[in-house]
Amino acid sequence: MRAFASFLAASLALAAPAEAAPRRVASLNLCTDELVLMLAAPGQIVSVTHLAQDPAETPLWRQARRHRRNDGSLLSAAALRPDLIVTMGGGARDRQRIAGRIGMRMLDLSFAATLDDVAANIRRLAAALGREAAGEALLVRLAALRETAPRAGIDTIWLGGGGRTVARDSLDGQWMALAGLNQRRLSGDRVSLETLLARPPRVLLRSDYRQGQFSGQQRWLGHPAASRTRGAMSLATDGRRWTCSGPLLIDEMARLRQELAR
Repeated sequence: MRAFASFLAASLALAAPAEAAPRRVASLNLCTDELVLMLAAPGQIVSVTHLAQDPAETPLWRQARRHRRNDGSLLSAAALRPDLIVTMGGGARDRQRIAGRIGMRMLDLSFAATLDDVAANIRRLAAALGREAAGEALLVRLAALRETAPRAGIDTIWLGGGGRTVARDSLDGQWMALAGLNQRRLSGDRVSLETLLARPPRVLLRSDYRQGQFSGQQRWLGHPAASRTRGAMSLATDGRRWTCSGPLLIDEMARLRQELAR
């Protein structure tokens, strides 16, 4: 650990003062990748994870490929001498201890469980980046979506590969409500083909995450009962935007509102 700490200290010797707006920002998590790509000035970003550069994982992959990639570890990012490292949900205690010992600036955002948490993460990261105006612009869009959300939602089942679904009170369910979709209360995190046949929802919201991938879960989605149920409107949604359930869903909820209004 001492050798690792010494290496990191040397790597970060040229870092900017902690109180200054960071000039070299690295992200160690796909969800923070997306937030950094949405909020940071292009010249601020020094590295994002390899996942952010994968077209199957995020719609921001083209933007992400303009930057160096890391493997999500502190070591791979520190070699690029960032003055701010952004991660989410904590991590190994050794990593946190090393960062503290060498005075490295690290922002650890919390996994969001509510829309308020999403807003708090936007606000915290924007402040850390010195990009408060960019954060406020995103927060205004989110607030407008919340203020204009339909009061009565349409009975809906969110459907992913293998019958995966979401909880009504989850963050995903809260996002759906902004589009006027009321996720049905179901037992567990799966919905059966029998349920779709016997009690079809008014709207079947189908995630297209890794749609072209050959797998048992994707074959499940190809079943007639999972692709179009009797009397239900079938809507496709960009499954990549649901991985982190962050501000990438603002545009998706606006799009779904338009689909429902047709």
